[in-house]
Amino acid sequence: MKLIAKTFHGLEGVLAEELEGIGAKEVKAVNRAVEFEGDKEILYKANLQLRTAIRILLPIHHFTAKNDQELYDEVKKFDWSTIMSVHETLAIDPVVFSEIFTHSQYVALKMKDAIVDQFREKEGKRPSVDVENPSIRLVIHLAKEKATISLDSSGDSLHKRGYRTGHHKAPLNEVLAAGMVMLSGWDKKMPLIDPMCGSGTILMEAVMLAKNYPPGLHKKSFGFMGWKDYDKKLWNKVVDEAKEKITHPRLRIFGSDANIKAIDVARESALQFRFNRDISFSVTSFERLEPVYPKGMIIMNPLRRTFDERQRHC
Repeated sequence: MKLIAKTFHGLEGVLAEELEGIGAKEVKAVNRAVEFEGDKEILYKANLQLRTAIRILLPIHHFTAKNDQELYDEVKKFDWSTIMSVHETLAIDPVVFSEIFTHSQYVALKMKDAIVDQFREKEGKRPSVDVENPSIRLVIHLAKEKATISLDSSGDSLHKRGYRTGHHKAPLNEVLAAGMVMLSGWDKKMPLIDPMCGSGTILMEAVMLAKNYPPGLHKKSFGFMGWKDYDKKLWNKVVDEAKEKITHPRLRIFGSDANIKAIDVARESALQFRFNRDISFSVTSFERLEPVYPKGMIIMNPLRRTFDERQRHC
C-alpha cells in the first residue's frame, strides 16, 4: 500500500533514510513529506520507530473539486462503511492550499456532512464527531482543485514521545530535536553537550538515538488501533522485536542551563524513561560553563534563551 510520512521542511532526506532502514520501498522525498510503499508491518514500524515523522497517512480517496457541492458529492461517493461503522466517532483535519476553498474548517464541515449523510441515508443513524479522541481520524489535503483524503494511522502527533511533563514550556519540537541530532554527524561515542538544554529535548532524543530506543514505545495508542484490520498480534511482534534491538552503550551526554526549574524538569523527563544514568545535568549559565572533556560536540538551540526572556516579560 502507498503511504505518506509527514515531517518538517528540511528533514525529508533524513526521514527517507529512516524509512529505507525499516524496509520501506519506493521511498520518495517530497515537500515536507516522504512517500513510500509498505505492508501493514511497515506501517506499524513507521509509527513506532521513525524519529523524524510527525504522522503516517494512508491515502484512500483522490478526486478533484471546483466548488463546495463537488467536494460534498465526491466525498459522498466513497463507501465509508468500509472504513468505520455508524457507532464509531470521527475527526477531520483539513490541510488546504486553494484559492477556491479559502476556509479550511468549512472544507472539514462539508466533508463531515457528506460522510454522516451517507450513513443516515443507508442506516437511519449517523456517526458522531469527537475531535479529542475519535475512533477514526481523517485528513483531507486540498491543493487548488486536487483533493486527497487519508486515514491518519498515528492518532496524536508522533512528536509526543511521553517524556514531557507539561511543567515547562519547550520551544523545540521533539521531531526537530531528533533531526538536529541525526544531521549533526554525532557518532554516539563522542561526548555531547547542550549548554542551553532547557527541559532536555535534544539530550533525550540523543539518548534514544544512541540506544536505538523506539521513540513511540511509550505512546499508549495509535490511530491504526481503531481500524477494522488492526492486527494486535502483529503489533505486539513489532514492539517486541524493537525492544530486543535496544542497546545500552556507555554515553557521555551532558546538559546545563541557568534555569534551575528547567533542569528539574529535564531530570524528571530522564527519570521517566530511565535515562537518568545516561545524562548528567547541572545548573550552570552558558558563560560559566567549563567543558568536562577536551573534545566533543555541542548541539543547542540558541533561540531558547530568547524564548525564555519573552516568557518572563509576558
